[in-house]
Amino acid sequence: TWEASDYPDGQDEYPVSGVSWYEAAAYAEYAGKSLPSGWHWWSGAGFFIDSWMRNHYYSNIIPFSNFNGRGPEPAGKFQGVNMFGAYDMAGNVREWCFNETEAGRAIFGGAWDDAEYMYSSGSQLPPFDRSSKNGFRCVQYIDRENIPEVVFQPSQSRKITDYSKLEPVSDDIFRVYKNQFLYDKTDLDAKIEERDDSPDDWIRETITFNAAYGNERVIAYLYLPKNSAPPFQTLIYFPGVGAIQIKKDLGNQRWVTWFIDYLMKNGRAVMFPVYKGTSVRNDGLTIDMSNVNRSHQFTEWLIAWTKDFSRSIDYLETRSDIDTTKLGFLGWSWGGEIGAVIPAVEERLKVNILVVGGFTGRAYPEADPINYIPRIKIPVLMLNGRYDLWRPYQTNLKPFYDLLGTPEEDKRLRLYETDHYVPKSEMIKETLAWLDKYFGPPNK
Repeated sequence: TWEASDYPDGQDEYPVSGVSWYEAAAYAEYAGKSLPSGWHWWSGAGFFIDSWMRNHYYSNIIPFSNFNGRGPEPAGKFQGVNMFGAYDMAGNVREWCFNETEAGRAIFGGAWDDAEYMYSSGSQLPPFDRSSKNGFRCVQYIDRENIPEVVFQPSQSRKITDYSKLEPVSDDIFRVYKNQFLYDKTDLDAKIEERDDSPDDWIRETITFNAAYGNERVIAYLYLPKNSAPPFQTLIYFPGVGAIQIKKDLGNQRWVTWFIDYLMKNGRAVMFPVYKGTSVRNDGLTIDMSNVNRSHQFTEWLIAWTKDFSRSIDYLETRSDIDTTKLGFLGWSWGGEIGAVIPAVEERLKVNILVVGGFTGRAYPEADPINYIPRIKIPVLMLNGRYDLWRPYQTNLKPFYDLLGTPEEDKRLRLYETDHYVPKSEMIKETLAWLDKYFGPPNK
Protein backbone atom coordinates (compact mmCIF):
# COMPACT_ATOMS: atom_id res chain seq x y z
CA THR A 1 0.00 0.00 0.00
CA TRP A 2 1.40 3.36 -1.03
CA GLU A 3 1.81 6.16 1.50
CA ALA A 4 3.10 9.69 0.89
CA SER A 5 3.57 8.90 -2.83
CA ASP A 6 5.93 6.01 -2.13
CA TYR A 7 5.79 2.26 -1.60
CA PRO A 8 7.25 0.19 1.28
CA ASP A 9 10.82 -1.05 1.00
CA GLY A 10 11.15 -4.31 -0.88
CA GLN A 11 7.82 -3.97 -2.68
CA ASP A 12 8.96 -2.39 -5.93
CA GLU A 13 7.58 -5.39 -7.88
CA TYR A 14 4.23 -5.40 -6.10
CA PRO A 15 1.07 -3.99 -7.66
CA VAL A 16 0.09 -0.52 -6.49
CA SER A 17 -2.63 -0.88 -3.87
CA GLY A 18 -4.53 1.23 -1.38
CA VAL A 19 -5.58 3.73 -4.04
CA SER A 20 -8.91 5.41 -4.69
CA TRP A 21 -10.56 5.51 -8.10
CA TYR A 22 -9.58 9.16 -8.45
CA GLU A 23 -5.92 8.42 -7.79
CA ALA A 24 -5.93 5.52 -10.24
CA ALA A 25 -7.66 7.60 -12.93
CA ALA A 26 -5.26 10.52 -12.39
CA TYR A 27 -2.22 8.30 -12.81
CA ALA A 28 -3.64 6.67 -15.93
CA GLU A 29 -4.20 10.10 -17.50
CA TYR A 30 -0.70 11.23 -16.47
CA ALA A 31 0.74 8.14 -18.19
CA GLY A 32 -1.19 8.86 -21.39
CA LYS A 33 -3.49 5.91 -20.82
CA SER A 34 -6.89 5.21 -19.29
CA LEU A 35 -8.62 2.99 -16.81
CA PRO A 36 -10.35 0.25 -18.84
CA SER A 37 -14.07 0.32 -19.27
CA GLY A 38 -15.86 -2.58 -17.62
CA TRP A 39 -16.50 -3.99 -21.08
CA HIS A 40 -12.82 -3.93 -21.97
CA TRP A 41 -11.80 -5.42 -18.62
CA TRP A 42 -14.26 -8.30 -19.01
CA SER A 43 -13.14 -8.87 -22.57
CA GLY A 44 -9.51 -8.92 -21.47
CA ALA A 45 -10.39 -11.40 -18.73
CA GLY A 46 -11.90 -13.73 -21.33
CA PHE A 47 -15.50 -13.60 -20.16
CA PHE A 48 -16.97 -12.54 -23.51
CA ILE A 49 -16.24 -15.89 -25.10
CA ASP A 50 -18.25 -19.10 -25.09
CA SER A 51 -19.41 -20.88 -21.94
CA TRP A 52 -16.92 -23.72 -22.35
CA MET A 53 -14.05 -21.24 -22.22
CA ARG A 54 -15.56 -19.48 -19.20
CA ASN A 55 -15.67 -22.78 -17.34
CA HIS A 56 -12.12 -23.51 -18.53
CA TYR A 57 -10.99 -20.17 -17.11
CA TYR A 58 -12.67 -20.88 -13.80
CA SER A 59 -10.84 -24.21 -13.47
CA ASN A 60 -7.47 -23.17 -14.89
CA ILE A 61 -6.94 -19.53 -13.89
CA ILE A 62 -8.21 -19.36 -10.32
CA PRO A 63 -6.11 -22.24 -8.89
CA PHE A 64 -2.98 -20.46 -10.14
CA SER A 65 -3.92 -16.99 -8.88
CA ASN A 66 -3.43 -15.18 -5.58
CA PHE A 67 -6.45 -15.83 -3.40
CA ASN A 68 -4.24 -17.00 -0.53
CA GLY A 69 -5.70 -14.71 2.13
CA ARG A 70 -2.26 -13.52 3.27
CA GLY A 71 -1.64 -10.42 1.19
CA PRO A 72 -0.57 -9.17 -2.24
CA GLU A 73 2.41 -10.69 -4.01
CA PRO A 74 4.80 -9.43 -6.73
CA ALA A 75 3.11 -8.97 -10.09
CA GLY A 76 3.41 -12.09 -12.23
CA LYS A 77 4.52 -14.37 -9.39
CA PHE A 78 1.43 -16.53 -9.82
CA GLN A 79 1.01 -18.35 -13.11
CA GLY A 80 -2.67 -17.61 -13.67
CA VAL A 81 -2.03 -16.08 -17.09
CA ASN A 82 -4.91 -15.94 -19.53
CA MET A 83 -5.10 -16.44 -23.30
CA PHE A 84 -4.14 -12.80 -23.90
CA GLY A 85 -0.99 -13.05 -21.79
CA ALA A 86 -2.40 -11.01 -18.90
CA TYR A 87 -1.30 -11.94 -15.39
CA ASP A 88 -3.15 -11.38 -12.11
CA MET A 89 -6.53 -10.42 -13.52
CA ALA A 90 -7.82 -12.92 -10.97
CA GLY A 91 -6.89 -12.07 -7.40
CA ASN A 92 -3.84 -10.28 -5.99
CA VAL A 93 -5.48 -6.82 -6.06
CA ARG A 94 -8.85 -5.95 -7.54
CA GLU A 95 -8.80 -3.40 -10.35
CA TRP A 96 -10.62 -0.12 -10.76
CA CYS A 97 -12.50 0.37 -14.03
CA PHE A 98 -13.72 3.58 -15.64
CA ASN A 99 -17.49 3.15 -15.40
CA GLU A 100 -19.74 4.72 -12.82
CA THR A 101 -22.16 2.48 -10.92
CA GLU A 102 -25.08 3.05 -8.58
CA ALA A 103 -22.77 3.16 -5.54
CA GLY A 104 -19.59 4.58 -7.07
CA ARG A 105 -17.25 2.99 -9.62
CA ALA A 106 -16.77 -0.51 -10.99
CA ILE A 107 -13.92 -2.63 -9.62
CA PHE A 108 -13.29 -6.17 -10.86
CA GLY A 109 -11.17 -9.28 -10.47
CA GLY A 110 -11.22 -9.95 -6.75
CA ALA A 111 -8.30 -9.56 -4.37
CA TRP A 112 -5.99 -11.71 -2.30
CA ASP A 113 -8.46 -12.25 0.56
CA ASP A 114 -11.67 -12.31 -1.47
CA ALA A 115 -13.63 -15.43 -2.32
CA GLU A 116 -12.39 -16.92 -5.58
CA TYR A 117 -15.69 -16.37 -7.37
CA MET A 118 -15.11 -12.60 -7.18
CA TYR A 119 -12.89 -13.04 -10.25
CA SER A 120 -16.02 -13.34 -12.35
CA SER A 121 -18.43 -11.32 -10.20
CA GLY A 122 -18.92 -7.63 -10.93
CA SER A 123 -18.36 -5.29 -8.01
CA GLN A 124 -18.52 -1.62 -7.05
CA LEU A 125 -17.12 0.69 -4.39
CA PRO A 126 -17.31 4.39 -3.51
CA PRO A 127 -14.66 6.18 -5.62
CA PHE A 128 -12.84 7.53 -2.55
CA ASP A 129 -12.39 4.02 -1.09
CA ARG A 130 -8.68 3.37 -0.46
CA SER A 131 -8.80 -0.23 0.73
CA SER A 132 -5.46 -2.03 0.67
CA LYS A 133 -7.10 -4.45 -1.78
CA ASN A 134 -7.73 -1.76 -4.42
CA GLY A 135 -5.39 -1.58 -7.40
CA PHE A 136 -5.67 -0.89 -11.11
CA ARG A 137 -4.30 -1.67 -14.54
CA CYS A 138 -4.14 0.79 -17.41
CA VAL A 139 -5.26 0.40 -20.98
CA GLN A 140 -4.22 2.28 -24.11
CA TYR A 141 -6.89 2.46 -26.78
CA ILE A 142 -5.68 2.23 -30.36
CA ASP A 143 -8.65 4.06 -31.85
CA ARG A 144 -10.62 5.66 -29.01
CA GLU A 145 -12.86 7.71 -31.33
CA ASN A 146 -14.34 4.60 -32.93
CA ILE A 147 -15.23 2.81 -29.70
CA PRO A 148 -19.01 3.01 -29.05
CA GLU A 149 -19.63 5.52 -26.30
CA VAL A 150 -22.02 3.13 -24.57
CA VAL A 151 -19.10 1.12 -23.16
CA PHE A 152 -17.98 4.15 -21.13
CA GLN A 153 -21.41 5.05 -19.82
CA PRO A 154 -22.55 4.26 -16.26
CA SER A 155 -22.96 0.55 -15.65
CA GLN A 156 -26.55 -0.48 -15.24
CA SER A 157 -27.11 -3.40 -12.92
CA ARG A 158 -29.99 -5.65 -13.83
CA LYS A 159 -33.42 -4.35 -12.97
CA ILE A 160 -33.96 -4.76 -9.25
CA THR A 161 -37.39 -5.56 -7.88
CA ASP A 162 -38.43 -3.57 -4.82
CA TYR A 163 -39.42 -6.52 -2.64
CA SER A 164 -40.71 -4.25 0.11
CA LYS A 165 -43.79 -3.63 -2.05
CA LEU A 166 -44.71 -7.30 -2.55
CA GLU A 167 -47.24 -9.33 -0.57
CA PRO A 168 -46.82 -13.06 0.21
CA VAL A 169 -49.70 -15.47 -0.41
CA SER A 170 -52.08 -16.55 2.33
CA ASP A 171 -51.39 -19.50 4.64
CA ASP A 172 -54.04 -21.60 2.89
CA ILE A 173 -52.39 -21.15 -0.49
CA PHE A 174 -48.93 -21.71 0.96
CA ARG A 175 -49.97 -25.10 2.35
CA VAL A 176 -50.69 -26.17 -1.23
CA TYR A 177 -47.27 -24.95 -2.37
CA LYS A 178 -45.55 -26.76 0.50
CA ASN A 179 -47.10 -30.09 -0.50
CA GLN A 180 -45.12 -30.15 -3.75
CA PHE A 181 -41.99 -30.97 -1.73
CA LEU A 182 -43.47 -34.11 -0.15
CA TYR A 183 -42.02 -37.49 -1.10
CA ASP A 184 -42.31 -41.14 -0.11
CA LYS A 185 -39.80 -42.19 2.56
CA THR A 186 -38.49 -45.17 0.60
CA ASP A 187 -35.35 -47.15 1.43
CA LEU A 188 -32.18 -45.03 1.27
CA ASP A 189 -29.90 -47.96 0.43
CA ALA A 190 -27.09 -45.76 1.76
CA LYS A 191 -23.44 -46.67 1.23
CA ILE A 192 -20.20 -45.14 2.45
CA GLU A 193 -18.20 -45.23 -0.77
CA GLU A 194 -15.00 -43.71 0.61
CA ARG A 195 -13.55 -42.61 3.94
CA ASP A 196 -10.59 -40.23 3.93
CA ASP A 197 -8.95 -39.39 7.26
CA SER A 198 -5.85 -37.71 5.79
CA PRO A 199 -6.89 -34.09 6.61
CA ASP A 200 -5.56 -32.90 9.96
CA ASP A 201 -8.86 -31.69 11.35
CA TRP A 202 -11.61 -33.85 9.87
CA ILE A 203 -12.61 -37.13 8.27
CA ARG A 204 -14.39 -36.94 4.92
CA GLU A 205 -16.87 -39.64 4.01
CA THR A 206 -18.31 -39.92 0.50
CA ILE A 207 -21.82 -41.31 0.77
CA THR A 208 -24.45 -42.29 -1.77
CA PHE A 209 -28.15 -42.95 -1.24
CA ASN A 210 -31.35 -43.17 -3.26
CA ALA A 211 -32.88 -39.89 -4.36
CA ALA A 212 -36.54 -39.12 -3.70
CA TYR A 213 -37.24 -39.08 -7.46
CA GLY A 214 -36.51 -41.27 -10.47
CA ASN A 215 -33.81 -43.90 -10.15
CA GLU A 216 -31.04 -41.47 -9.23
CA ARG A 217 -28.44 -41.68 -6.50
CA VAL A 218 -27.51 -38.64 -4.42
CA ILE A 219 -23.84 -38.15 -3.62
CA ALA A 220 -23.00 -36.39 -0.36
CA TYR A 221 -19.81 -35.52 1.50
CA LEU A 222 -19.90 -35.74 5.27
CA TYR A 223 -17.09 -33.96 7.12
CA LEU A 224 -16.65 -35.22 10.68
CA PRO A 225 -14.46 -33.28 13.14
CA LYS A 226 -11.52 -35.00 14.80
CA ASN A 227 -11.33 -32.72 17.83
CA SER A 228 -14.78 -33.23 19.35
CA ALA A 229 -16.96 -36.08 20.50
CA PRO A 230 -20.18 -37.36 18.94
CA PRO A 231 -23.02 -36.83 18.58
CA PHE A 232 -22.06 -33.89 16.36
CA GLN A 233 -23.97 -30.71 15.68
CA THR A 234 -24.29 -30.61 11.88
CA LEU A 235 -24.79 -27.97 9.22
CA ILE A 236 -26.06 -28.95 5.77
CA TYR A 237 -24.34 -26.81 3.17
CA PHE A 238 -25.81 -25.31 0.00
CA PRO A 239 -23.03 -23.81 -2.18
CA GLY A 240 -22.68 -21.00 -4.70
CA VAL A 241 -23.04 -21.42 -8.45
CA GLY A 242 -19.44 -22.58 -8.74
CA ALA A 243 -20.84 -26.02 -7.96
CA ILE A 244 -22.60 -25.87 -11.33
CA GLN A 245 -19.53 -24.69 -13.23
CA ILE A 246 -17.04 -27.21 -11.82
CA LYS A 247 -18.08 -30.59 -13.16
CA LYS A 248 -15.85 -32.82 -11.05
CA ASP A 249 -15.65 -34.31 -7.57
CA LEU A 250 -15.91 -31.41 -5.11
CA GLY A 251 -15.35 -33.32 -1.89
CA ASN A 252 -11.73 -32.32 -1.35
CA GLN A 253 -11.62 -29.17 -3.46
CA ARG A 254 -10.11 -26.10 -1.77
CA TRP A 255 -12.97 -24.15 -3.35
CA VAL A 256 -15.35 -26.07 -1.06
CA THR A 257 -13.37 -26.50 2.14
CA TRP A 258 -12.50 -22.78 2.26
CA PHE A 259 -16.16 -22.07 3.04
CA ILE A 260 -16.62 -24.71 5.74
CA ASP A 261 -13.25 -25.76 7.23
CA TYR A 262 -13.60 -23.55 10.31
CA LEU A 263 -16.72 -25.46 11.32
CA MET A 264 -14.93 -28.81 11.44
CA LYS A 265 -11.95 -27.24 13.20
CA ASN A 266 -14.39 -25.92 15.78
CA GLY A 267 -15.82 -29.40 16.36
CA ARG A 268 -18.94 -29.41 14.20
CA ALA A 269 -19.86 -31.68 11.28
CA VAL A 270 -20.86 -30.52 7.80
CA MET A 271 -22.95 -32.39 5.23
CA PHE A 272 -22.50 -31.26 1.61
CA PRO A 273 -24.97 -32.95 -0.75
CA VAL A 274 -24.24 -32.84 -4.47
CA TYR A 275 -27.55 -31.36 -5.55
CA LYS A 276 -29.21 -32.38 -8.80
CA GLY A 277 -27.66 -30.54 -11.73
CA THR A 278 -24.42 -29.64 -9.93
CA SER A 279 -20.87 -30.97 -10.11
CA VAL A 280 -20.72 -34.63 -11.18
CA ARG A 281 -24.55 -34.75 -11.20
CA ASN A 282 -24.83 -32.00 -13.81
CA ASP A 283 -27.38 -33.02 -16.41
CA GLY A 284 -28.12 -29.77 -18.15
CA LEU A 285 -28.46 -27.22 -15.35
CA THR A 286 -27.01 -23.81 -16.23
CA ILE A 287 -26.37 -20.78 -14.04
CA ASP A 288 -29.22 -18.91 -15.73
CA MET A 289 -31.63 -21.72 -14.89
CA SER A 290 -30.36 -22.01 -11.31
CA ASN A 291 -31.20 -18.42 -10.38
CA VAL A 292 -34.76 -17.67 -9.33
CA ASN A 293 -36.74 -17.11 -12.53
CA ARG A 294 -40.24 -17.38 -13.95
CA SER A 295 -40.06 -20.79 -15.57
CA HIS A 296 -41.62 -24.12 -14.73
CA GLN A 297 -38.18 -25.60 -15.20
CA PHE A 298 -36.87 -23.61 -12.23
CA THR A 299 -39.74 -24.87 -10.10
CA GLU A 300 -38.83 -28.46 -10.99
CA TRP A 301 -35.17 -27.88 -10.13
CA LEU A 302 -36.10 -26.28 -6.81
CA ILE A 303 -38.26 -29.26 -5.87
CA ALA A 304 -35.39 -31.64 -6.69
CA TRP A 305 -32.84 -29.62 -4.67
CA THR A 306 -35.17 -29.49 -1.68
CA LYS A 307 -35.79 -33.23 -1.83
CA ASP A 308 -32.02 -33.86 -2.04
CA PHE A 309 -31.60 -31.71 1.06
CA SER A 310 -34.34 -33.52 2.97
CA ARG A 311 -33.06 -36.95 1.94
CA SER A 312 -29.69 -35.91 3.34
CA ILE A 313 -31.37 -35.33 6.69
CA ASP A 314 -33.09 -38.71 6.34
CA TYR A 315 -29.62 -40.21 6.05
CA LEU A 316 -28.23 -38.25 9.00
CA GLU A 317 -31.08 -39.60 11.12
CA THR A 318 -29.74 -43.13 10.58
CA ARG A 319 -26.43 -42.28 12.26
CA SER A 320 -25.79 -42.39 15.98
CA ASP A 321 -22.84 -39.96 15.69
CA ILE A 322 -25.07 -37.08 14.51
CA ASP A 323 -27.20 -34.99 16.87
CA THR A 324 -30.32 -34.59 14.73
CA THR A 325 -31.83 -32.17 17.24
CA LYS A 326 -29.11 -29.67 16.23
CA LEU A 327 -29.20 -29.40 12.45
CA GLY A 328 -28.76 -26.15 10.56
CA PHE A 329 -28.85 -24.73 7.03
CA LEU A 330 -25.71 -22.98 5.73
CA GLY A 331 -26.02 -21.22 2.37
CA TRP A 332 -23.48 -19.14 0.47
CA SER A 333 -24.54 -16.83 -2.39
CA TRP A 334 -26.80 -19.06 -4.51
CA GLY A 335 -27.25 -21.19 -1.41
CA GLY A 336 -28.20 -18.05 0.50
CA GLU A 337 -30.92 -17.49 -2.08
CA ILE A 338 -32.25 -21.06 -1.81
CA GLY A 339 -32.07 -20.60 1.97
CA ALA A 340 -35.23 -18.52 1.62
CA VAL A 341 -37.15 -21.67 0.65
CA ILE A 342 -35.74 -24.87 2.16
CA PRO A 343 -35.90 -23.77 5.83
CA ALA A 344 -39.56 -22.86 5.29
CA VAL A 345 -40.50 -26.43 4.33
CA GLU A 346 -37.90 -28.56 6.15
CA GLU A 347 -39.07 -28.59 9.75
CA ARG A 348 -36.10 -30.53 11.13
CA LEU A 349 -33.81 -27.50 10.81
CA LYS A 350 -33.10 -25.43 13.93
CA VAL A 351 -30.95 -22.53 12.61
CA ASN A 352 -30.47 -20.81 9.25
CA ILE A 353 -27.20 -19.07 8.27
CA LEU A 354 -27.14 -17.14 4.98
CA VAL A 355 -23.90 -15.60 3.69
CA VAL A 356 -24.27 -13.04 0.86
CA GLY A 357 -27.77 -14.39 0.30
CA GLY A 358 -30.99 -12.55 -0.45
CA PHE A 359 -33.48 -12.11 -3.26
CA THR A 360 -32.27 -12.32 -6.86
CA GLY A 361 -35.43 -12.65 -8.93
CA ARG A 362 -39.08 -13.61 -9.16
CA ALA A 363 -40.42 -17.09 -9.83
CA TYR A 364 -43.89 -18.46 -10.37
CA PRO A 365 -45.81 -18.16 -7.07
CA GLU A 366 -45.33 -21.82 -6.10
CA ALA A 367 -41.53 -21.33 -6.18
CA ASP A 368 -41.17 -17.64 -5.36
CA PRO A 369 -39.08 -16.98 -2.22
CA ILE A 370 -41.38 -14.09 -1.29
CA ASN A 371 -44.02 -16.68 -0.35
CA TYR A 372 -41.66 -18.79 1.76
CA ILE A 373 -39.67 -16.31 3.82
CA PRO A 374 -42.54 -15.39 6.20
CA ARG A 375 -42.86 -19.12 7.02
CA ILE A 376 -39.28 -19.35 8.32
CA LYS A 377 -39.54 -19.29 12.11
CA ILE A 378 -36.11 -20.53 13.21
CA PRO A 379 -33.18 -18.25 14.16
CA VAL A 380 -31.63 -16.62 11.07
CA LEU A 381 -28.20 -15.01 10.70
CA MET A 382 -27.59 -12.95 7.54
CA LEU A 383 -24.09 -11.74 6.58
CA ASN A 384 -23.97 -9.37 3.59
CA GLY A 385 -21.94 -6.69 1.84
CA ARG A 386 -23.31 -3.17 1.64
CA TYR A 387 -22.12 -2.70 -1.97
CA ASP A 388 -23.38 -5.97 -3.42
CA LEU A 389 -24.42 -5.21 -7.01
CA TRP A 390 -27.09 -7.90 -7.04
CA ARG A 391 -28.61 -7.43 -3.61
CA PRO A 392 -29.10 -3.73 -2.77
CA TYR A 393 -29.82 -3.18 0.89
CA GLN A 394 -32.93 -1.01 0.70
CA THR A 395 -34.89 -2.94 -1.95
CA ASN A 396 -33.52 -6.43 -1.36
CA LEU A 397 -31.79 -7.26 1.91
CA LYS A 398 -33.95 -5.17 4.23
CA PRO A 399 -37.24 -6.56 2.83
CA PHE A 400 -35.80 -10.09 3.05
CA TYR A 401 -34.91 -9.52 6.69
CA ASP A 402 -38.19 -7.78 7.53
CA LEU A 403 -40.30 -10.52 5.92
CA LEU A 404 -38.72 -13.33 7.94
CA GLY A 405 -41.23 -14.98 10.26
CA THR A 406 -38.48 -15.37 12.85
CA PRO A 407 -39.00 -13.37 16.07
CA GLU A 408 -37.01 -10.13 16.04
CA GLU A 409 -34.73 -11.25 18.87
CA ASP A 410 -33.75 -14.38 16.93
CA LYS A 411 -32.71 -12.82 13.63
CA ARG A 412 -29.73 -10.68 12.75
CA LEU A 413 -28.44 -8.90 9.62
CA ARG A 414 -24.78 -7.86 9.64
CA LEU A 415 -23.67 -5.48 6.88
CA TYR A 416 -20.01 -5.10 5.93
CA GLU A 417 -18.28 -2.46 3.82
CA THR A 418 -17.81 -5.06 1.09
CA ASP A 419 -19.58 -6.29 -2.04
CA HIS A 420 -20.71 -9.87 -2.79
CA TYR A 421 -18.34 -11.15 -0.16
CA VAL A 422 -17.90 -11.24 3.61
CA PRO A 423 -14.42 -11.34 5.20
CA LYS A 424 -13.75 -14.88 6.34
CA SER A 425 -12.66 -13.76 9.80
CA GLU A 426 -16.05 -12.10 10.28
CA MET A 427 -17.91 -15.09 8.89
CA ILE A 428 -16.10 -17.35 11.35
CA LYS A 429 -16.71 -15.08 14.33
CA GLU A 430 -20.40 -14.47 13.65
CA THR A 431 -21.27 -18.02 12.58
CA LEU A 432 -19.62 -19.72 15.54
CA ALA A 433 -21.15 -17.25 17.98
CA TRP A 434 -24.59 -17.90 16.45
CA LEU A 435 -24.17 -21.66 16.73
CA ASP A 436 -22.90 -21.41 20.30
CA LYS A 437 -25.93 -19.30 21.19
CA TYR A 438 -28.54 -21.69 19.78
CA PHE A 439 -26.79 -25.08 19.87
CA GLY A 440 -24.32 -24.61 22.69
CA PRO A 441 -20.61 -25.46 22.31
CA PRO A 442 -19.56 -28.70 20.59
CA ASN A 443 -18.91 -31.80 22.68
CA LYS A 444 -15.25 -32.01 23.62
